Amino acid sequence: MAEKTILVAEDDASIRLGLVDTLESEGYAVVEAANGEEAVALFKDEQPDLVLLDIMMPRLSGYDVCREIRKTNAAVPVLMLSAKSEEIDKVLGLELGADDYITKPFGMRELLARVSAALRRSLLNGGTGEAEAPSKFTFGLAEVDTALRQLWRDGQEASLTQLEYKLLMAFHEHPDRALSRDFLLNAAWGIDYLGTTRTLDQHVSQLRRKVEQDSAKPQFLLTVHGYGYRYKPPAK
Repeated sequence: MAEKTILVAEDDASIRLGLVDTLESEGYAVVEAANGEEAVALFKDEQPDLVLLDIMMPRLSGYDVCREIRKTNAAVPVLMLSAKSEEIDKVLGLELGADDYITKPFGMRELLARVSAALRRSLLNGGTGEAEAPSKFTFGLAEVDTALRQLWRDGQEASLTQLEYKLLMAFHEHPDRALSRDFLLNAAWGIDYLGTTRTLDQHVSQLRRKVEQDSAKPQFLLTVHGYGYRYKPPAK
C-alpha cells in the first residue's frame, strides 16, 4: 500500500514535533504547518490523505482551514484537535465538515488508533471505483441524488458531509425501523470507531436542520429514547 501523507497543523511547536515524530515512526509521511495560512497552502500543494487540525491557530483558525478544505474536497478525513471541551465548539467543527474531534490532552495511542480508523474508512468509502447508479428520492423535505451525493431543499442545494450522507442512506434503507446508536455508528464511522455516541447525536442534529421544517420538533428523524433514532418517511 502506498505511503499515506498526513498534514499536521498545530501552532504549538512541542506538540507539533511530538505528533510528527509519532506519525513518522508509524510509517506515515508528514507535512507540517504552524498556522492556518500555511495549512491551507500545504493542503492545496500536497493533497494529504488525512488532516490533523488544531483549532486555535494564528492567521486562520482551524475552523477556517476546515471550511477552506471542504470547498474543494468533501472526502479527506479531518480530525480536529483542541483544548476546548465545550459542546458548542465540537458542534461547530462538525458543522464545517470535520470527521472527528479529539480533546487535548490525548494519548498518542488513542490518536494513532483514530488516524488509522479514519484512513480505513476513507479507503472503504472509495469503494471499488464503480460508479453509483443514478437515483433520486425524497428524504424528509429534501430531495437526494445519490449519483451526485447532493441534497436539495426548496430548490436550493444543501451540502452533505460524507458522514451525513452515510447516516442519511442508513435511514433511507431502513425506513420506519428503530435503529440503535451502535448500528448507526457502525454504518457511518465503522466498527472500529473510538468516539462517543454524542458525536452521532450531533451529526443527526445537523442532518435534521437540512431535512426538517423545524429541527427542534422533528417530524421525520425521530428520537427513540434510550435506544437511537427512527426515520419516518413523509406521507405519500
